[in-house]
Amino acid sequence: MVELAILSGKGGTGKTSISAAFATLGSEMIVADCDVDAANLHLVLQPGQDFQERFVTGAKAIIEQDLCTNCGLCINYCRFDAISYHAGQVAISETSCDGCRLCFRVCSSRAIRMVESDKSFWYSGSFRNGFMVHARLAPGEENSGKLVNVVREQARKLASMTGLGTIIIDGPAGTGCPAISSLTGTNKALIVTEPTRSGFHDLKRILELTGGFKIPSVVVINKYDLNWNMTGEIEDWCLQMNIPVIGKIPFDAKVVEAMLHCKSIVEWAPESAAAKEISSIYQQTSNNGVA
Repeated sequence: MVELAILSGKGGTGKTSISAAFATLGSEMIVADCDVDAANLHLVLQPGQDFQERFVTGAKAIIEQDLCTNCGLCINYCRFDAISYHAGQVAISETSCDGCRLCFRVCSSRAIRMVESDKSFWYSGSFRNGFMVHARLAPGEENSGKLVNVVREQARKLASMTGLGTIIIDGPAGTGCPAISSLTGTNKALIVTEPTRSGFHDLKRILELTGGFKIPSVVVINKYDLNWNMTGEIEDWCLQMNIPVIGKIPFDAKVVEAMLHCKSIVEWAPESAAAKEISSIYQQTSNNGVA
């Protein structure tokens, strides 16, 4: 089984567009959308919802008002300012509560209880070129790294059940816990960047991360023709660092047009400049035994 993680140091580089194109090129495969905080790959691939399951992100404290004596002890102990007096009663803010359980432990009246946060879900189903696993982390919920791990484990199970040997991982932007969870254990990382100063800066950060895990990485510069000088600077730096730049995708308005029609660029406009370059990039990863 091979797993290719498609990542970017910052949002908006076109990572998901490239993931969608890869998912609709070649033979059937498994796709895992690990950007659980802002999942959108399913909007393009339109997978069926064959299975869904709740994901418990933690617990929140709530007050049983009929048991509460309004002593205010829990207010003094809460370090997240989640508890306060409201209309003469002690109240807990659901969005501010960190679920640490300290108020639950110090309440002598047993008026506070913990309730599981189970508003997040993960899903799996088939799409037009294989199977997909994705998730939705409810607004304000935490443990996105753990939910990413669930998505990846389910993708591996699907690969084992179906006999499909390729998993394409659409990872989250940045270098935080979700990105780390998306990256660990993969065979290779394809890093998508853009020719901007912030894109270059965050490219270095994500490559530090992949280097720390000793995961072979290649770079793709998207919309390279919008800033030729910065593209050249990125290429020169990658050459010095011995990091292959395997493709430069030109700006192409048809990419947005394709997404508006729930298609990847290689499906919507296969003869476009962007589609041809992405197909070339895909072929290079395939020749290296990655996809």
